[in-house]
Amino acid sequence: MLINHDFTRRVTVSCDDYYWVHSPQTGIDRVMLDRIGGEQARATSLVRYLPQTSFPEHQHPGGEEILVLEGQFSEGNRDYPAGWYLRNPPGSSHQPHSNKGTQLFVKLGQMTKRETVPLRIDSRAPENWREDGGMSVCPLFESAEERVCLLRMDSGSLLVAPSLKGGAELLIVEGNLIEGNSIHAKGSWIRIPSGHGMAFIAGIDKTLVYLKEGHLDVEQVTLP
Repeated sequence: MLINHDFTRRVTVSCDDYYWVHSPQTGIDRVMLDRIGGEQARATSLVRYLPQTSFPEHQHPGGEEILVLEGQFSEGNRDYPAGWYLRNPPGSSHQPHSNKGTQLFVKLGQMTKRETVPLRIDSRAPENWREDGGMSVCPLFESAEERVCLLRMDSGSLLVAPSLKGGAELLIVEGNLIEGNSIHAKGSWIRIPSGHGMAFIAGIDKTLVYLKEGHLDVEQVTLP
């Protein structure tokens, strides 16, 4: 399966473009934002669990990155409400479920083999935030290949880069971003190729943005 698989092209998906499809597991649906492969894929998705749903234990050969957007996500006996960020390294396994229902932003098969340690960050905790360049930043992950953070922006704050080495990917978690004559509303996902620029303005106070940079030039883990 190939969905938005040309990483030299910019892609924007808004809430109006969402097309929910059933996963192999009853009660769990997905919006496929980009995808190369079948169930073992390099993929970026929104994933929705109905209450009292679960996946059997399974492994992620290329790792898994999760941002909990709504509700409560669980792994085993650990619960992660909205705002938690998780990284499960290549070769790790888990048994995800949700008693209350949840919506997630999920990236599969996009980690290098050098990543070996699980990561859990609660972005609700004030100590995980710092002020930087007129906005609040919650650093989530950084390596030689990529940088991941959450940005909390007040109305009028700028997010500008003339040329992005390794590209960038944004998900608007709350609020909106203005780009020229376009308004990207909550839930919009934007992927910008390497070498292209970005110029966004926060449209309202407390706009919250997931930002990942530098990863679109990296050789990814080979999937089976």
